[in-house]
Amino acid sequence: MITLQAKTREITGKASKALIKEDLMPAVVYGPKQEATAITVSYLDFTKILRDTGETSVIDLEGLGKTMQVLIHEVDRDPVTENPRHADFYAIEKGAKVEVAVPISFIGESPAVKAGANLVKVMYELEISADAANLPHELEVDITSLLATGDQIHVKDIALPKGVTTEVDGEEVVALIQEVEVEEEEAPVLDMDAIEVEKKGKTETAETAE
Repeated sequence: MITLQAKTREITGKASKALIKEDLMPAVVYGPKQEATAITVSYLDFTKILRDTGETSVIDLEGLGKTMQVLIHEVDRDPVTENPRHADFYAIEKGAKVEVAVPISFIGESPAVKAGANLVKVMYELEISADAANLPHELEVDITSLLATGDQIHVKDIALPKGVTTEVDGEEVVALIQEVEVEEEEAPVLDMDAIEVEKKGKTETAETAE
């Protein structure tokens, strides 16, 4: 289980931005049975968790008097550097199902793509429901079944782990093979009026010379 130490904080608002200099990132934790509480977590520890496991991992948040299981609900990032500067943690109610959008990872090699066709990824994540113990970090989609142009993979084709369900329509397209469109070069359009004028000009010049 992933653990992250937290402390309650008194500093709020714009002043909380200065916490980053002390390796502390402002955050808030809340949930159905958890009152919204302003906290700080280690910036380095949080960014490592975010990088290694993403936003769908269950984290044991410690240091607040009791250990609570949380999900990273939202991350506010710096618009220039893309570095996280604030996070919302959602406290999971014990035994309750969790609904999250899990990233889709495409694996394998499609014979159609190998032959020169395009792989069009329609979905990059899937909304699922599961308890904390069965929550996957990502869902793998094998594209080796895509043999020719027009072949598709649907939501119903994704093998969901035990205890994981989705309400997304099974016929929704996840990925498909599309033929590569080759743009034909257009032949230059001749300006017949300009050619006629040029011909007349040459004729007149010839007559003058005579």
